[in-house]
Amino acid sequence: MTLGIVFNSFSQGSDQQLLGINLEEANKLVSLPLNCIQVEYPNKLNQTLGTGADIRSPKELHPAFYGCFDWHSAVHGHWSMVALLRQFPNLDDADLIKKRLLENISKENIALEMEYFEPKYNKSFERTYGWAWLLKLAEEIKLWDDPVARKLEMNLEPLVNIIIDGYIEFLPKLNYPIRVGEHSNTAFGLSFAYDFALTTGNEDLKYLIEDRSRDFFINDTNCPISWEPSGFDFLSPCLEEMNIMRKVLPKEEFKGWILKFLPELQSPEYQLAVGEVSDRSDGKLVHLDGVNFSRAWCLLGLANQFKEYKYLEEIAFEHINYSLPNLVGDNYEGSHWLGSFAIYALKEVKHD
Repeated sequence: MTLGIVFNSFSQGSDQQLLGINLEEANKLVSLPLNCIQVEYPNKLNQTLGTGADIRSPKELHPAFYGCFDWHSAVHGHWSMVALLRQFPNLDDADLIKKRLLENISKENIALEMEYFEPKYNKSFERTYGWAWLLKLAEEIKLWDDPVARKLEMNLEPLVNIIIDGYIEFLPKLNYPIRVGEHSNTAFGLSFAYDFALTTGNEDLKYLIEDRSRDFFINDTNCPISWEPSGFDFLSPCLEEMNIMRKVLPKEEFKGWILKFLPELQSPEYQLAVGEVSDRSDGKLVHLDGVNFSRAWCLLGLANQFKEYKYLEEIAFEHINYSLPNLVGDNYEGSHWLGSFAIYALKEVKHD
């Protein structure tokens, strides 16, 4: 099974043509999380052991989010299914997807997930990457107009509250942002949490993220994007920072900020080479497919909000086209998580 989504952009004056995701492709994409959210092994727990009693199976420790190799991938695998089902209610496996969602995100399972965050050794578990995806899942469920969504929303809410409290406690203590291309990237963690705060009307979280984003990033200039990507990146430090500032700053202030932060983006001739993957069977090297999708969603977000950057769509499509054909297959190293990145990037494609 292969994905047939192809983005073609070519100049005809200011016009561009592109093809986007359809029901057939959605059915292929949803197969990725559907085939792993209840697959317990292989599994990477990222666990700190407090006592010998903590040595338990992944499903015992995380009855909701034990599949797809690790906790955060399980969380955004669930997000992928909700996002696709919300957009395409007539998915072939719609009934099965709803069944699996209700099985995993049950009241009982979420209560056990909450217990995992209680010991002092686990206060920083999945901070802030998994936290961000949990809030993105909650946001998608809230936006989904379906009776199943209301049940899931109610079941998930207590764990969502723990994550919100985690952000509110942690962000004031973080003196310096984490500027890496992997899980702990601060800008990414702020970006998804900010989306959640806007959608749900959580003013405390919203204002905290706006304040901390200014503290961290407002004086940054000349981000060295030519240094990217590093060998294991799945996020762009420069573009993720641009993305959160695009969201939190007033439009005119952002326009001035980005001129200093990424001045090279002002040129319609700007080029950004894709992250090339040498071995997709290597769980770390395949991260670079992720950087292609995450770069794409950042560039498309900028182009969607500010039409003067529309030419950056071309770079975004090049990045998507490089990695998308390799997404579906037997390569579990990438398939257990990359589908979510592809879906999120594709959701940013706007049709004029």
